[in-house]
Amino acid sequence: MSKILNEVLIANRGYVAGFDKGDLPMPPGRHFAILTCMDARLDPAKYAGLSEGDAHVIRNAGGRASDDAIRSLVISYKLLGTREWFVIHHTDCGMETFTDDIMRDLLSSSLKTASVDASGWHDCCDGPGSAEGKYIDWLTIKDQAQSVLEDVVRIKSHPLVPSDIPVYGYIYDVKSGSLIEVPEATAAGK
Repeated sequence: MSKILNEVLIANRGYVAGFDKGDLPMPPGRHFAILTCMDARLDPAKYAGLSEGDAHVIRNAGGRASDDAIRSLVISYKLLGTREWFVIHHTDCGMETFTDDIMRDLLSSSLKTASVDASGWHDCCDGPGSAEGKYIDWLTIKDQAQSVLEDVVRIKSHPLVPSDIPVYGYIYDVKSGSLIEVPEATAAGK
């Protein structure tokens, strides 16, 4: 058993010992959803004041409005009654450190974990790689405010999203913990 697996299972046993949330309803109690990045420095429960059962939190690399994220938001609304959505990206995001072409090149040469230094991303090892990465839009980020705006606009203009659901746009500052509104995104999300 790996060290991490063992730590997770021990933590779960402790959680189960005091578990009292078995009666929470499936729909989120506060009727909203957050689309945010998977970055481990972000804790949506803390920065948004959530308790278990309060909201849906959808996470992916960059907090981007991918097809799968929109699928989750539509289910969140249509079947579980959320009425407001947040798109929250963050400062110092890893999605700003590469482009689609860089990711495709790295994957084509090796599937091992890459490294980065002042001169850019590098593969540590020789192959095998895969050309499958060229078929994926990696949704990299050049400008956080612009990407939040793009994602809010994409969500709001999606034919499966009702026009009366507001979508708010924010950037989480990893140095201060603050949520900083992207006014153009929130305006587009009205």
